[in-house]
Amino acid sequence: MTVDMGDYTEEARKIVDRSYSIVEEYIPGDTPENRVLQRVVIATGDVNFKDLIVFKNDPVNAGVEALKREAPIYTDVEMVKAGINRRHISSKIECVLSFTPRDIKTTRTAAGLQALADELNNSIIIIGNAPSAAMTLCEMVEDGIFPALIIATPVGFVNAAESKECIRKLPLPSITSTGTRGGSTVAVAIMNAIAVTFREAVRMEK
Repeated sequence: MTVDMGDYTEEARKIVDRSYSIVEEYIPGDTPENRVLQRVVIATGDVNFKDLIVFKNDPVNAGVEALKREAPIYTDVEMVKAGINRRHISSKIECVLSFTPRDIKTTRTAAGLQALADELNNSIIIIGNAPSAAMTLCEMVEDGIFPALIIATPVGFVNAAESKECIRKLPLPSITSTGTRGGSTVAVAIMNAIAVTFREAVRMEK
């Protein structure tokens, strides 16, 4: 298995290898889904997260195919955008907050998504923080917007669990966390695991 977590030095590489050897005791196997779970557990330091991630409609393969098309990636917050490893993907990465209109009646993230409605088809949308963005995205899908992949792990006690349940009901590829737990760190770990799988798929095709 190829691992890429920004391990630029020999010492960092040893830490990454040791982390994976520990986590593989809890999540054995080398499927694309297991790689996602392993990376999330390492990112959070919480083995229980392996039971909180839900995959719907073959999302890892959907993400890989989207990256092959250089589909754009839209994030709800700058923290998620900053955390995505750009070394092996060519897709543009934008935060929806950059597109939020001045006069809004909802949250900035939800308004940013709405402003980008025409750009979201066949894109990858990553929501790591804002339940309102996830709820708005559900409404937009019902109105005919169809992203290639949705990663939604908003955290908190107000609408976080409900918004992710709404995403899981959509007929689209998605990766979500259950309940109130999640966050930007989880969303970034999921996306970066998919990016590594994409890189390996491209290498095998050459």
